[in-house]
Formats: sequence, C-alpha cells, structure tokens
Amino acid sequence: MTATTYSQDAILNRFLQEAGRYPMLSSERERELATAWNQHREEDAVRQLVGSHLRLVIKIARGFAGYGLPLADLVAEGNVGLMQAAEKFDPERGFRFATYAMWWVRAAIQEYILHNWSLVKIGTTAAQKKLFFNLRRIKGRMQELEQGDLPPAALRTIAAELDVPEAEVMEMNRRLAASDSSLNTNVGEDGEHEWIELLADERPSQEVAVGEAAEFAMRRRLLSQAMTVLNERERHILLERRLKDDPSTLEELSSRYSVSRERIRQIEVRAFEKLRKAVLSAAQGLRRPSLLPA
Repeated sequence: MTATTYSQDAILNRFLQEAGRYPMLSSERERELATAWNQHREEDAVRQLVGSHLRLVIKIARGFAGYGLPLADLVAEGNVGLMQAAEKFDPERGFRFATYAMWWVRAAIQEYILHNWSLVKIGTTAAQKKLFFNLRRIKGRMQELEQGDLPPAALRTIAAELDVPEAEVMEMNRRLAASDSSLNTNVGEDGEHEWIELLADERPSQEVAVGEAAEFAMRRRLLSQAMTVLNERERHILLERRLKDDPSTLEELSSRYSVSRERIRQIEVRAFEKLRKAVLSAAQGLRRPSLLPA
C-alpha cells in the first residue's frame, strides 16, 4: 500500500467515524434543527443536521468510484454540497432534508469530477455534462462497447434518450474513446471488475422515483386546493407573475387592470402570502410525517 493510498484510506475512515457519531433524525427533530439554523443561525443545530447526513454523502460518493478519483476527495466535495444544501434548505416547504440535499451533493461531486478530468475540461454545457455522466452507461446497456464511432441507429437512440444533439453525442463519444481508460479495462486489486461496472447510474432508484412522484402529486393537489382561497384577480395575477415560464410584467398587468404597477405588486405579494398559508394549513391537515412537518 502506497503512502498516498494509506492517506486516502485514513481520511475516508475519519469520515466514516464522524458519520457514526450522529444518529438518524426523525422528521420532527430534523425540522427543529433546520428551523434553528434557518431562523436563528444556531451552529450546533446545523452541525447536527449536516452530521446526520454524512452517511448520505458517503453513499453517493461511492456511486462515482468508477471515475478514477480518490473516494475521500469525492466525499469531501460532497460535504461541500451538503453544507450548501443546509444553507438553502427551507423546512417550511414540507419535504425531508435528504431529498433536497442529495441533488446538491451529487452536483458538487459531478463538478469536481468534471474539473479533474483533463478529457472534459471544456465540457461545461448542460448537454456535455449529461453525456459525460450517462454515455458509458447507455453504451454498455446497448452493448456498443467498440471504441470507434457509434452506428447511426445507436447515435439517434442515445441522442433521443438524453435529449441532446446527435453531433454532441458523437463528439463526446470520440473524447471518451480517446481517453486512456477503456470501458473494458480491469480495475480493483484483483482485476476482477471492468471499468464500466463501476460507473454510476444516475437514474433515481425505484424507491426515490416513487417517493418523488407521490410528493409531486401531493404538492399539486395542495396547490390546487389552496388556490381556491384567492379571488379571480388575485389568482390571475399570481399565475401570470409566479407560475408562468415567461412571466407577465407589472406594466402589462397594470394596463389590463387599469391600476398602478405598485398596486399589481401589492396584490401579487398578498396573494402569494395567502396561498402559502393555505398550502401549509392543508399540508398540516394531511399529517403525513414521512413527507411533511407534523
């Protein structure tokens, strides 16, 4: 074992020991800690909140072990994402911290990988990132393991699945093929695994997908119910200002309703506050502790 390997193992062991110091949190306790940090900036609260989710960071980091970077470094970067999530997490929105934090952790690790692979230092667009983290997995599933250009049919299929241009699929495939690490390179101490077997599958697990679908459906139902507390003008202004992909301007709505822009802004703020309170009230009535605060 080299000194570098020993050092990385020691760092990872410290992460594991640190994670073991913190208990899993109930939804009620998690909300208390998040509120204490969010509203009062209590350092001990955020320490407990973050500490109890270090296991999540380690789990996610292990999913990226196939990219050839030290696991301890991936965990360290994931911890940065975890702290960012704690900074922005709003417990009043009604979902668990782990659901929110996992996206921040994954994004931090992916950014670290991208910036440390010379192969993709210029691959910074959303499409290139999507290709980098998914192309090998899809090629493996399709049994397209040759290092040359993809057949036209495979190229079209991958481009459609990832919703990216065929030209970008071809370009990324050539970059990956030009790297020193082949899909079939043996890795591990005994060489019993191939590189492709260790690449992370970025698709959410069935459990996560079902949970997120249920949560999304519940939120839509709560929003629909809460909208009934608004009058017609409030509802229209809120829809135009907050719920459209291309929001209407204050000027456009002030002309429609023959009032000042400041009056439109006041109606928007009041309607949003009424809606927020109605959603919270309806959510508390459902009493679903796995998804919502008690």
